[in-house]
Amino acid sequence: MTQTTGLPEASEQDEQRPEPAARRAPRLRLPHGAPHRAWLVAAIGFVTIIGAAGFASLPGLLIDPLHEEFGWSRGTIGFAVSVNLALYGLTAPFAAALMDRFGMRKVIAGALVVIAAGGGLTVFMTAPWQLILCWGVLVGLGSGSMALAFAATITNRWFVARRGLVTGILTAGGASGQLVFLPLLSWIVEDHHDWRPAAVTVAVTALAIVPFVWLLMRDYPSDVGLTAYGADGPPVPRPAPRRGAARRAVTALTSAARGGTFWLLAGTFAICGASTNGLIKTHFVPAAHDHGMPVTVAASLLAVIGVFDILGTVASGWFTDRFDARRLLAVYYALRGLSLMFLPILLADAVHPPMIFFIVFYGLDWVATVPPTMALCRERYGEDSAIVFGWVLASHQVGAGLVAFLGGAARDAFGSYNLVWYASGALCAVAALMALVIRRTGPVAAEPVPSAA
Repeated sequence: MTQTTGLPEASEQDEQRPEPAARRAPRLRLPHGAPHRAWLVAAIGFVTIIGAAGFASLPGLLIDPLHEEFGWSRGTIGFAVSVNLALYGLTAPFAAALMDRFGMRKVIAGALVVIAAGGGLTVFMTAPWQLILCWGVLVGLGSGSMALAFAATITNRWFVARRGLVTGILTAGGASGQLVFLPLLSWIVEDHHDWRPAAVTVAVTALAIVPFVWLLMRDYPSDVGLTAYGADGPPVPRPAPRRGAARRAVTALTSAARGGTFWLLAGTFAICGASTNGLIKTHFVPAAHDHGMPVTVAASLLAVIGVFDILGTVASGWFTDRFDARRLLAVYYALRGLSLMFLPILLADAVHPPMIFFIVFYGLDWVATVPPTMALCRERYGEDSAIVFGWVLASHQVGAGLVAFLGGAARDAFGSYNLVWYASGALCAVAALMALVIRRTGPVAAEPVPSAA
């Protein structure tokens, strides 16, 4: 396997020369002795993911207001959320290929504009199809372009050492965004009795991030005359743009799908999405409100999950650099399933110590699955690992979308979410077993070596 930033093949070297100076973005030179530029790129990626997380924080707060204002069923609203989540995942592998073709800056800046347009237009909607179009399609496509495949692309291009740690930090960006936006958005929705200002808030935030991405993000270390962090030797020339992004994304999928490892990774990650974005992020607030808990209190509990998610994900990245990723996944899924089984008896009209314990525990485990899953993709699929991970992420979002819809439908049919909690807990137990079946392709190293993809 070779790095994504590896040397081009001899037959392509004439095409893979650096771009002329006139076409390059202006360089931002850091002071002598400053940290490696890779950390600045990672920081910009972190801030971008935080901004995008604002849109992921809002759906759970909109279910009751939209139901009360328009009379739409929770199943209908959940369907719009499921379209958003599914497109979020299905867009990711194509976005990763587009980043190879056009560069990260252009793809991410365009995605932020699409997200802002979709979120802003929701304030004018009067019919369910408009919610599906604006929130489901536009926001889903835009946010999918800034999915975890974006984090994988940054990690693969800019880092050789500390990849697990950087993956954990970038993944934690989503939790940080949740922490920043949830209390604010819940206050806007409940105290102002209107969901529209909340939608405008996240749309404006997305637009505000565009200048930072355009001015500070760089596609490859060679763009600023550097090697990747932890790499030896001179800077590797910038690869020529890869044409046929859609074909490459599909080819990577068909190649990976021939092996059982891909299906195990996709299956476990689908359950991950079902038990986090689809279940807790979408339905925890309305479920807690069913038991008499104020919306602002329930949203604040989700924000606390975000606090501990940051700690858990960064720690998981550190563990992934040192321990067997399969066993880490098995432990994470088993503990998550166990905690979901207890949730129905913890929900009440007020916050009690057992609920606080659940929130802390679930927060530590929320997306701790991402660093080991990404590491297994990188180990198995080399230079196509970001695209393959995009497809694995697609399964994550399809699972999330199914539960976002089925959770709302179950609430409409049975009057409570209890069946959904128990079913999701059982699925997590299945995911733990699936993780242990994944085969390793080589020995575990304490730190990724320069030849790893």
